[in-house]
Amino acid sequence: MSGPSALARKMLAACRARGIMLATAESCTGGLIVGALTDIAGSSDVVDRGFVTYSNEAKMDMLGVSRATLEAHGAVSRETALEMAAGALARSRAGIALAVTGVAGPGGGSPQKPVGLVWFGLAVTGQPVRAECRQFDDNGRDFIRREAVKTALALGIAALGDQTAGP
Repeated sequence: MSGPSALARKMLAACRARGIMLATAESCTGGLIVGALTDIAGSSDVVDRGFVTYSNEAKMDMLGVSRATLEAHGAVSRETALEMAAGALARSRAGIALAVTGVAGPGGGSPQKPVGLVWFGLAVTGQPVRAECRQFDDNGRDFIRREAVKTALALGIAALGDQTAGP
């Protein structure tokens, strides 16, 4: 898989080709996705905002994730990822929102939600909100977070279609 910088460039190009802005809703990545995007000069024409919602309270306050969802399914769940993505889309000027919530470790895992489990939410205006799950190898916190950034960007590119291919 391409590195975060190459994927970030492709994500920005895909948004530009569609004429839409992008928002992120991040928990375990702590802003690394929006950071990868804004590391690129000129990204302000595409990046609307990034929500870093590490706590459950932030997820509820900033994104509108319901307390019932968090109590029933936990922060690391399909349901929470869906609500995070939908909330980021609704609370921004974006046409696409990428959300991520997971267990980056080294602690915090359980048999049901082991270290490396990450849920991704994807909301695109006019389409149903989607969620996907990945179980990354427990090769350390940095590894899991980097892989989550790359996966979120790749999912966004795929959702918009890679319109950056040259002749």
